[in-house]
Amino acid sequence: MSVYPATPRPVWRAVDGILLLDKPIGLSSNDALQRVRRALSAKKAGHTGSLDPLASGLLPLCFGEATKVAGLLLDADKTYQATVALGTRTNTGDAEGSVVEEAPVPFLNATLVERAMTSFMGMRTQIPPMFSALKRDGQPLYKLARRGIEVEREARPIRIDSLRLIGLSGSLLSFEVACSKGTYVRTLAEDLAVALGTVGHLVALRRTALGRGFDGRVMHTLEAIEDAAREPGRLESWLVAADVALVSWPSVTLDEFETRAFTQGQAVSLACPAEARLRVYGPEERFLGLGQSDPMGLEVRPVRLWK
Repeated sequence: MSVYPATPRPVWRAVDGILLLDKPIGLSSNDALQRVRRALSAKKAGHTGSLDPLASGLLPLCFGEATKVAGLLLDADKTYQATVALGTRTNTGDAEGSVVEEAPVPFLNATLVERAMTSFMGMRTQIPPMFSALKRDGQPLYKLARRGIEVEREARPIRIDSLRLIGLSGSLLSFEVACSKGTYVRTLAEDLAVALGTVGHLVALRRTALGRGFDGRVMHTLEAIEDAAREPGRLESWLVAADVALVSWPSVTLDEFETRAFTQGQAVSLACPAEARLRVYGPEERFLGLGQSDPMGLEVRPVRLWK
């Protein structure tokens, strides 16, 4: 009987920081995370909110202490580039579904499209699609949808900060949208098609920004990450510090005495923005963690400390 050597178990290690992945189409966010985690041999890992398998683009992956900001980035504003196929609507709102409606596409030009886009700007409400991960009585809506069950969904407030036409060619329309959390671009694409006098579905989606902290920073492909992992120290050099993700938060800097009290879990008296979430630094700009100020802006208490 042949005896094969046992597969060596991975040796996990402490790794701290955020890696900006350019997620490829066809891979789930969790599968992408696990591949990068293995490349880094990181003990602790998490991502900042899923991108659909059919979507590509920016997926910040958090490791070690940086996992403490992963949940906070779920609230961040996002920017996407999307392409809509006009003239056909699918049951999922994207190219993964089956065509359920067809309609003629009227004559369109940039002026007509941009005029329609203006009505989507600002605060508005949006009804989430049935093919989504939202739950009803503990059951994801997409599972109900696959069984042919449709339930009423409550409209949710969203915010569209900008909506810009990128391209218009035949029945394909491409746009860029900067929006608040909770915005379903699939639904926006369908609604835009209706505003243009037809129907449509999303055929491409790419996230290009999340919050402000990663603006101008390089995204890395899975292939580049796995290649870099073969060179000691190279992959670690691509990690971004956790506090970079929260640059939109105001910050305060403590002296040595205040730092000692803050890191021991005590509130510190100092002038700061009132009722705000804060990045807190100590001497030599050492990142200490996250704080919350009081209603008067006279005190900051620790919310989450860094090691």
